[in-house]
Amino acid sequence: MNHPLEREYHDREWGNPVHDDTILFEFLTLEGAQAGLSWLTVLKKREGYRAAFLQYDIAALAQLDDSAIDGIIAQYDVVKHRGKIASVFSNARAALQLQQEFGSLDSALWQFVGGEPMVNHWTQQHQVPASTEQSKAMSRFLKKRGFKFVGETICYAFMQATGMVNDHLVDCPCR
Repeated sequence: MNHPLEREYHDREWGNPVHDDTILFEFLTLEGAQAGLSWLTVLKKREGYRAAFLQYDIAALAQLDDSAIDGIIAQYDVVKHRGKIASVFSNARAALQLQQEFGSLDSALWQFVGGEPMVNHWTQQHQVPASTEQSKAMSRFLKKRGFKFVGETICYAFMQATGMVNDHLVDCPCR
């Protein structure tokens, strides 16, 4: 993490438990957008994402469809992948369904760690897995409910980002 954006993100956000549905949806969106790219690329576009996707207002995003894609590509600094952009709208509709079914997106997603952060005790970065049984289960669950760009690796990165899993190394000051 040499870039200041990465350092600030790591030190202030990554691994801190998130229970706000809007922020959880933001991270689902950003982790999906990151697929195949560097996290720094997505961090640099984060404000563009917030503007393009209505500050992650799930109900408002659920009303949008593919007809909004060209405008978003033209006006905002986001990853210009039509499928990733379209997934935000369909994922918002799926998130609304989860909110109705579980009472919140928070309840639906945190169930995969029993409602409490899983704290790992890694001493070296290479020990940190790319996916786990929990992220595989979350991925299956989300895909079954219509979410896109939620593979097991994306789900694990999401779990790390939102503090469902604490993967700060044992000697990390942020632990």
